[in-house]
Amino acid sequence: MKNKVEIYDTTLRDGSQGEGINFSLTDKLRIAERLDAFGVHYIEGGWPGSNPKDMEFFQQARRRKWKNAKIASFGFTRKKGVPVEQDEQVRMLLDAATPVVCVVGKTWLLHVTEVLRVKPDENLAMIADTIRYLKDQGKIVVYDAEHSFDGFKDEPEYALATWQAAEKAGADVICLCETNGGAMPSEVARITAFAHGKLNARLGIHTHNDCGFGVANAIAALEAGASHVQGTINGYGERTGNCNLTSVIPTLQLKLGKIGVPPKSLPKLKELSEFVDEIANLRHDTRQPWVGQTAFAHKGGIHVHAIERVARSYEHIDPAAVGNFRRVLVSDMSGRTNILVKAAELGFKLTTEMPATKAITARVKEQENLGYEYEAAEASLALLIRGVLDHDPELLFTVDSYHVSMRGDAKTSICEATVKVRVGDEVHHTVAEGDGPVNALDTALRAALARSFPKIRQVKLTDYKVRILDGVAGTGAKTRVLIQSTDGKRDWGTVGVSENIITASLQALVDSMEYALLKK
Repeated sequence: MKNKVEIYDTTLRDGSQGEGINFSLTDKLRIAERLDAFGVHYIEGGWPGSNPKDMEFFQQARRRKWKNAKIASFGFTRKKGVPVEQDEQVRMLLDAATPVVCVVGKTWLLHVTEVLRVKPDENLAMIADTIRYLKDQGKIVVYDAEHSFDGFKDEPEYALATWQAAEKAGADVICLCETNGGAMPSEVARITAFAHGKLNARLGIHTHNDCGFGVANAIAALEAGASHVQGTINGYGERTGNCNLTSVIPTLQLKLGKIGVPPKSLPKLKELSEFVDEIANLRHDTRQPWVGQTAFAHKGGIHVHAIERVARSYEHIDPAAVGNFRRVLVSDMSGRTNILVKAAELGFKLTTEMPATKAITARVKEQENLGYEYEAAEASLALLIRGVLDHDPELLFTVDSYHVSMRGDAKTSICEATVKVRVGDEVHHTVAEGDGPVNALDTALRAALARSFPKIRQVKLTDYKVRILDGVAGTGAKTRVLIQSTDGKRDWGTVGVSENIITASLQALVDSMEYALLKK
């Protein structure tokens, strides 16, 4: 198919070389299975011989059935002066028993003479010997032409000679590698177009993100004739990372009209991105294009007003196409449309003509001016809307008083909180200890409420963030506290603001408990 692009995932090899990325054997197998189900064509599992874990991965991979992907091993061309049949590293590539082998060789004459310290003709022989030998063993061979673009800019004739040596030896794919991440998209397009005109083998592209052009350079190459793209999920990789497949795949299919993964897989892209982050034990990048939480978040009142009428006026695709969704944010920049849309999401029916809509908008702007933030505290926003609509809603409980103290020495300390809570005519007075003042306060408040509301025991605090709003005031500055809570079925956020961090924390905790107890 003319429009088909091969997706070669190297998250498990190149991606694992990123700082802070360390996959266990189980992690690698789980990611590989998810990538296979998603529909990528190749999964590069690692470098045989570099560590026991990679060899074990290949052993485990042989016992599994792969529906869509072919497993690839990675290694270098033979060493200088060593016959390919006797090269230990090449033998390990065969021992991995993968249907696909990716071998990397030198394109840049600088590397040939100064790093490898071999003669130019010997480097060509190393490339050809290795590829020919692997083809004779029945392997699909992907040749990664390292430093293709730097090499071509320095010595175009020699760079071409390396690519042609790989093609003549039988390489199935010749992948031009932008290894240093420093080339411009225009350079990548020009050199890829040149290579496409000189070679008959399938042409690939492998880019790095050192200048922030990893995805742009890959797209430039694909538009110039490449039909095989290498990258990683979420852009993991050495230095600033590799080409991000979670951007390349939807760009290919939704912008360029090319086919990478099966169309039915594309709505699972966000889920795949989050899954790999979870396995890598990394917080998901909310600002990531296409799949990030903010990719389709709208804050400005003009924007929200427009998308309510014509969604594509401020959205380049339907968010559902990649498994994402639209979010409307509420802040001091909000107009009435923001409030109407957000209120509807939270279960409130408002109209533009209702006086309450104007009152809620004004109240939000007033609170945000005081330091409150509702973008990540939708539960507090729901309580604010409820308060305006009901004028003086009956609270499920009130905190009459609280006290937090700490005792201990330089090595150990114990925090204790006392809370007096009123529920109707009943008063519950509890004391609790905690790892810190907020934990103690949370425990005491929960224990008090549980006497009247047993289901509050299901509520757990999952995240706690503090921000100083005015650094000039030092320790007397106003503090914003954001709390995330869950009852195991739903998650919600609340906010509190005060010059006293404990008071701000209590506000957020009270909102969290109040929201958890409301029927709607």
